[in-house]
Amino acid sequence: MERKYLLGNEAIAHACVESGVDFVCGYPGTPSSEVIDTLRMQPDRPYYLEWSVNEKVALENALAAAWCGLRALCTMKHVGLNVAADPLMTSAYTGVTGGLVILSADDPFAHSSQNEQDTRCYAHFARVPCLDPASVQEAHDMIPAAFELSEEFGLPVLFRPTTRICHSKGDVALQPAAASPRTAEFHKDPRQYVVIPAHTRVLHKKLNEKQPAIRKRLVEKGFNRYEVRGKTVIIASGIGATYVQELLPDGVSFMKIGAYPIDEEWLGEFVRKHERVLVIEELAPEVEETVRQVAGCVPVFGKKNGYAPYEGELSPSSVAAIMVKAGFLQESPFHPAEPVQNLPPRPPILCAGCLHRGAFYAIKKVFKDGIYPSDIGCYTLGLQLGVVDTTICMGASITVGSGIAHSGEKRDVVCTIGDSTFLHTGIQGLLNAVYNGADMTVVILDNRITAMTGHQPNPNSGQTACGVETPPVSLDALCRACGVTFVETVDPYDMTGMVNVLQEAKKRKGVKVVIAKQLCVITARRTGVKRGRYTVDREACTGCGTCVRFGCPAIEFADEKAQINELCSGCAVCVQLCPVGAIVREGKK
Repeated sequence: MERKYLLGNEAIAHACVESGVDFVCGYPGTPSSEVIDTLRMQPDRPYYLEWSVNEKVALENALAAAWCGLRALCTMKHVGLNVAADPLMTSAYTGVTGGLVILSADDPFAHSSQNEQDTRCYAHFARVPCLDPASVQEAHDMIPAAFELSEEFGLPVLFRPTTRICHSKGDVALQPAAASPRTAEFHKDPRQYVVIPAHTRVLHKKLNEKQPAIRKRLVEKGFNRYEVRGKTVIIASGIGATYVQELLPDGVSFMKIGAYPIDEEWLGEFVRKHERVLVIEELAPEVEETVRQVAGCVPVFGKKNGYAPYEGELSPSSVAAIMVKAGFLQESPFHPAEPVQNLPPRPPILCAGCLHRGAFYAIKKVFKDGIYPSDIGCYTLGLQLGVVDTTICMGASITVGSGIAHSGEKRDVVCTIGDSTFLHTGIQGLLNAVYNGADMTVVILDNRITAMTGHQPNPNSGQTACGVETPPVSLDALCRACGVTFVETVDPYDMTGMVNVLQEAKKRKGVKVVIAKQLCVITARRTGVKRGRYTVDREACTGCGTCVRFGCPAIEFADEKAQINELCSGCAVCVQLCPVGAIVREGKK
């Protein structure tokens, strides 16, 4: 055994190697991405690994591997599980032969997400086990147990780390890597794997029959445990359980829920030994609802009677406040922090030289009064530039745009979507828009990478997750295959060309696609692309502010003149925007 100081996601990845994982796939999404990023960097990988085009595809790949008797890991973030929900629900019926662990990382407080949904609700819905780690070490230790549970009961197992677990660091005790003893072999069994109604009815009954044994096994494995210390009790799950243990007063009993479903008989017997119960958990009242069902006349404090919030991320101070409010702690040991006054705001911003900024500038210039549905990616920051009106979920920019176009709205509809997101779920929306005759312009922001989640490759990048060269998909050909007749690819650093193409698209009816293609500036820097730097001729500068209003963080204003700082990446868009030609390449006049 060795100990290492690791990020939670790194600890999870190590645990997968220790478990002898055979098959790894997923779609990148914060806070889950580093698990596969860590696994794909391992030398001499004995397992198959891929970034899939979306979560549904990933889960179906992993499910097939598990049907062949392999141990499979499928990763995504919580909203990705919505995309994979279709195979998830039916996989509980078909079951698995090898272990299948579905890592769905939740994001309380929506640090980098469009909602705060709770993966435990999906586990309840699908009737599959769900493990809910409370620390980095426990996240590591639960992975081997998750594979074992999956194989014991023949079911997929959901694994639900949260942002605080995934992106915290801890000292983790590691085990040696395990070699897989498994050989893939698919045994044909239509009654198990062909879910026609006659088979489904039988499979559903078998799934229900597994539930009591699952509940008891989770207690036997110690995921759900308690300590009787008095007449009042706090029941907690996830990271909240760790915070409660740090604050727990003498004489208060404690129960930790680390896995679902909960054994109601076991839970009820414990709860009824107490006079008052407080339940602390993040997001949905999954534990609390079960506690209330078995509590009888014992008062229960939690979300449903206003003692704990339904939303947001727990912290030691917020847990202490809940305990004080419910009368389980006399006073909080934490004092309100005094915020430092007059700090400048630091909102997230597009990188200096990002292709999206030039594309948005041109869209705003050509479609001044347009409606701008957008999508999930770095380019959602176009909100700050006034060129993002809607963002719902992956791929929704095109479908929302189509709906607006068909609603009778007279203004131009111009939607934006990234290359990875287009390949994820945008193609179907484009096909639907063309098929049904929408009148709209689609701008695909093609930076050749999945940038927002950590620069993972996609089918447009020319290489796989493991760095193997592969033919990049042609976005142009894909769009034309969907029936789009106006498809133009343009460099968004060429402002005149970008504006001209958009103006041409504006004149035409139907669905038009403009592919704004330019390498992500971070990828360009990492791969050694050099474009030079630019500077401001202060004598020529009139201080009009045109370049500053473009919003590039490399351009500043000082002493009523523009200046360019060290962030300049050499895109030269500002050169084209300056009305007096005051911006020049360094070393030239």
